Amino acid sequence: MSESTASAAPSAARTAVRLTPAQARRIALAAQGFTATPRLRRRRPFDPALERLHVLQIDSVNVFARSHYLPVFSRHGGYDPSALDRQLWTSGEFTEYWAHEAAFIPVADRGLFAWRMAEYRERHSRSGREDALATELARVRATLTAEGPRFVRELEPAPRGGRGPWWDWSDTKRAVEMLFASGEVVAAGREGFQRRYALAEQVLPAAALEPVPRAEAERRLVERAARSLGVGTVADIADYHRLKVGPARRAVHELAEAGVLLPAHVAGWTNRAGRPEEAWLHRDARIPARLAPDALLTPFDPLVWFRPRAERMFDFHYRIEIYTPKEQRRYGYYCLPLMVGGALAGRIDLKADRGSGALLVQAAWSEERAPARTAETAVGLLARAAAWQGLDEVRVSGAGNLRLPARFDAA
Repeated sequence: MSESTASAAPSAARTAVRLTPAQARRIALAAQGFTATPRLRRRRPFDPALERLHVLQIDSVNVFARSHYLPVFSRHGGYDPSALDRQLWTSGEFTEYWAHEAAFIPVADRGLFAWRMAEYRERHSRSGREDALATELARVRATLTAEGPRFVRELEPAPRGGRGPWWDWSDTKRAVEMLFASGEVVAAGREGFQRRYALAEQVLPAAALEPVPRAEAERRLVERAARSLGVGTVADIADYHRLKVGPARRAVHELAEAGVLLPAHVAGWTNRAGRPEEAWLHRDARIPARLAPDALLTPFDPLVWFRPRAERMFDFHYRIEIYTPKEQRRYGYYCLPLMVGGALAGRIDLKADRGSGALLVQAAWSEERAPARTAETAVGLLARAAAWQGLDEVRVSGAGNLRLPARFDAA
């Protein structure tokens, strides 16, 4: 099928668009911003990727690179991460919230999550946590009102003594995170991975503080997720912004009535009962005649973050093993999915050894049906990844079944 765009004529009873698995994959890759011309633009270079993704998941793991930097690298190659930081933090166009997990979202869309903020407030009240922290909540609010944005360490009433592991939160940290979840407090920048907190009205425009009614918000989030996925099941679409399947299904049907989503049948997509899986195609989805990108992906890339979709779409069973005891890991601590020619062909456990200037390949694995050029492609991607991170060379341990040179230079 040559490249085309789905028809937009509204019809509740429209015949399902029939797609092959390969067509569905190309639709998904195009919707996610993997294009035949991956170079960044000179002016506002990150806009295309950020618009396609809508949410950019944040994660604390930093053995190779912070997760939110990787989707842009996967789609466009090397760039200056500080330039992305400036757009995310100083443009006034983005903010953080629990949109998938913790994620950057457009400030203009913050009101779409007001119902989730209200749910957090109700949950905290119902559980008694709000009453238990009432004094600390009031103190944090008063401090932020009087002094402006502050890190948690600056909000603590006194220096903390011995610290336990990272989940050993003080009452101040608990109070701040409660206020963040309920929308009263926002992140006003970061230092390392620590948020600098501020009252929402101190740093956001008035329009971003206006709530969108829940039904409308869910419908808009479903439309946005479907646009970013290209084609997907209701479960795929619901997971993108962590919606419940019931409300997501209602929104899908409303959007289908309006002609925004088109029913689709993807050959081989079946449910647990073995029946064809209901799927939906966004009316603006492109169906490329050919699209076969190569990329290293973060485990938190929207292309793979919903594991059932990754398995259905790419026949790729993936689980992150960070929290698996070392002796029980199959592939490695922090394996990045390896895409070759638009197929998920392997996984590579990476670590940046900045002291020695080397990118360490702690294990490299190929899938059973990996293309013949998988090793060659991996070498090129790893060389570029090392250069992007300012490292001089790549060192390979030899663990895993993907055979790579023991050492090679960054590209």
